[in-house]
Amino acid sequence: MTDSTRIVIIGASSAIAEHCARQWAGQAGHESLQFVLLGRDQNRLNAIAGDLSVRNPAATSQILCADFSRAEAIAKTVADIVAGGTPDIVLIAHGTLPDQQLCQQDLTLAADAMQINGLSPVLFAEAFAGHMQAVNTGTIAIIGSVAGDRGRKSNYVYGAAKGLVSRYAQGLQHRLAGSNVKVVLIKPGPTDTPMTAHLKQDGASLASVESVAATIVRGVSKGSPVVYAPGKWWLIMMIIRHLPRFVFNKMDI
Repeated sequence: MTDSTRIVIIGASSAIAEHCARQWAGQAGHESLQFVLLGRDQNRLNAIAGDLSVRNPAATSQILCADFSRAEAIAKTVADIVAGGTPDIVLIAHGTLPDQQLCQQDLTLAADAMQINGLSPVLFAEAFAGHMQAVNTGTIAIIGSVAGDRGRKSNYVYGAAKGLVSRYAQGLQHRLAGSNVKVVLIKPGPTDTPMTAHLKQDGASLASVESVAATIVRGVSKGSPVVYAPGKWWLIMMIIRHLPRFVFNKMDI
């Protein structure tokens, strides 16, 4: 980090985002660190901001509650943030893990899942991209998922939304390839967070949120185009993507 770093976190109350912020706050070598924490639960954001200031007394936090669903509201929120200075890092981390069966039965739930997990994150990224491109600096890190690598019957509504994020990030990377603006697509595997508590109860093997956050922070620092977290998921998903259809269709995943 430089002597003055501005980090915007969209969906700052998510467990992965909070642990990324903790790691950034704990990194040495900077004199001034400003967080902009955007979410929907002000009390939770206040608690996170307090924790960050304890971890790094030089860190300050601006808290914003915003509408994550409407394009006009997203554009205004981003414009207001950028008016205070173009961010060095934007981490777009909000989302939910919908129930696939319920989404199949209720199109409203399916539409909401697509909106919050797919369209909303890419609209935030698009809004920031123009400002960063104008000053030719900054990093946009957007959280997708390994679920977006191949549609599976167990979570294809969520996977489709994250597939949108992946394809969008690829296009944005192509657009900004000749600039100093970096776009980092993050693909976490199942992670031990409140969002996946039901998976843990069912005996699923989950990565620790601390290790996933550490992988993300390293990837953002390097400006890596794609970050699988943990890294083993690169190999796992490569195999799943290349399985022949007649084999894949027999799998209960």
